[in-house]
Amino acid sequence: GVAVGGEGGGEGKGLSCGLTPNSQPKGRLCFLWQKKSFEVINCVCLCLCEPDRVLVRVQDLTPENADQLIWLRARVHTSRAKGKQCFLVLRQQQFNVQALVAVGDRASKQMVKFAANITKESIVDVEALVRKVEQKIESCSQQDVELHIERIFVISQAEPRLPLQLEDAVRPDGEGEEGMEMWKCLSVCGCVFILPKTTTSQAIFRLQSGVCQLFRETLTKKGFVEIQTPKIISAASEGGANVFTVSYFKTSAYLAQSPQLYKQMCICADFDKVFCVGPVFRAEDSNTHRHLTEFVGLDIEMAFSYHYHEVIDSITDTMVQIFKGLRDNFQTEIQTVNKQYPSEPFKFLEPTLRLEYTEALAMLHEAGVEMGDEDDLSTPNEKLLGRLVKEKYDTDFYVLDKYPLAVRPFYTMPDPNNPKYSNSYDMFMRGEEILSGAQRVHDAQMLTDRAIHHQIDLEKIKAYIDSFRYGAPPHGGGGIGLERVCMLYLGLHNVRQTSMFPRDPKRLTP
Repeated sequence: GVAVGGEGGGEGKGLSCGLTPNSQPKGRLCFLWQKKSFEVINCVCLCLCEPDRVLVRVQDLTPENADQLIWLRARVHTSRAKGKQCFLVLRQQQFNVQALVAVGDRASKQMVKFAANITKESIVDVEALVRKVEQKIESCSQQDVELHIERIFVISQAEPRLPLQLEDAVRPDGEGEEGMEMWKCLSVCGCVFILPKTTTSQAIFRLQSGVCQLFRETLTKKGFVEIQTPKIISAASEGGANVFTVSYFKTSAYLAQSPQLYKQMCICADFDKVFCVGPVFRAEDSNTHRHLTEFVGLDIEMAFSYHYHEVIDSITDTMVQIFKGLRDNFQTEIQTVNKQYPSEPFKFLEPTLRLEYTEALAMLHEAGVEMGDEDDLSTPNEKLLGRLVKEKYDTDFYVLDKYPLAVRPFYTMPDPNNPKYSNSYDMFMRGEEILSGAQRVHDAQMLTDRAIHHQIDLEKIKAYIDSFRYGAPPHGGGGIGLERVCMLYLGLHNVRQTSMFPRDPKRLTP
């Protein structure tokens, strides 16, 4: 047995760290291993009391740290033995650094061999000297320094055979439907849990966290109140059929397609401006690059004073603040993702470009598309329109206003100046819809008439209609898909890349 890094230790037939059952470790990490040919077989003991060291973060390693002796905890990303030395790449989230163990005053041949045999993805503590390098290390995020290891400890050993090599997990996907092939392979082999470890995924989900933070901060400054709404409901949120039914004691319930009813009830209760962040469920058998059965909704609802464009202006300004915040504060994450998935920087205008539906139709007709005045946009036409808008206005973000009433839900307010159209809008990023919204019908009788026109069972939406019988201010809002926003901002091609544990018609685990 061998004790490594304890207060004492020795060699013998048993395992020992120099501690008796009644003694206390004094501010040191104590590691006990059984060894066989310098392979770690079993970690027997780990004690941590009043540590006498500070662990440095990989991202903070710069030439300013040169010649400093530091401690670091990270994963072994790769290792390569060469003669009397072993090169390691140590990874911590989306950052990594090259490290070297070489035979010399501070390392024996056995230590080099031990380091070379540490399995990939194992977590290690190292004591090392920071050294400047003459030539940049292009394969690492910390390109100007490397670590010369003097001591190395295995904190948690990974199994020798990984279900999937991280190098394979971060290979670029093809565009669109082809981009789903890697996800299908990962599902079959049960390796989806590997993906969050990759540097690209680390960057994506940190940026996604930033979107949520900026969304909350911006709306809070605008006087919005964050609300929490139920996700188990008694009737379909939007009166449709694309809902998940769940057993609820002696009856049935549904998973919410939208928090809209509750947002609007809060407006009726004089909250004035509300938002919520939470899961949204859609029982749509859509196996496309941009659809999920469960996603995170960023929902907004607000009363307005004179015109529903006040709502559009508030939402677009919120999106612009998010784009600015990402651009200014998440360049490291954006560049990390771009190394794996190159894309053009996201462009936006301030104030945001707003086009009416008729203007969009004219642009599409000029491009040779044949469609009627009251037809909805197909996905290919949305993407084409996005390209046309980018060419003409040099923006990846815009609003399409005044949709035909025939293609919008029953609760959408008709345009008072033209009954063929409505006070509704969609917002687009890189030619794909990220928000659908409208001024809502806030009169109970008018809402009833619109529901009858759409052949909706009034009994199923009775609670919704009743909420407007006691005075409701004119209001509007919309719902944004978080994963889709992140996908399109980063120029990715599959929404599953921006969902840590995606749910679609063929995926329910992990």
